[in-house]
Amino acid sequence: MSFQTDEHAKAYWKENLRLLVTLLVIWFAVSFGFGILLVEPLNAIKIFGFKLGFWFAQQGSIYVFVILIFVYVKKMKALDRKYNVHEDEE
Repeated sequence: MSFQTDEHAKAYWKENLRLLVTLLVIWFAVSFGFGILLVEPLNAIKIFGFKLGFWFAQQGSIYVFVILIFVYVKKMKALDRKYNVHEDEE
């Protein structure tokens, strides 16, 4: 993996870090925010007989984390192709 210029490399890592921070903020908001801070208001809502706050704390944050992994993979593949640093898939 080599970049064409230093500016290319800086732009790549800037976009990479922006993506990471965005996904980590989403994960934090769902796991800590919905599962701990907002648990009482969310518990007023029920899904399949379970309180929503409890569901986020026990399962929802895990589902969101797995979804974020797939989003990260897709976005990183696109970013690698954009800066021509991808590995050729055969």
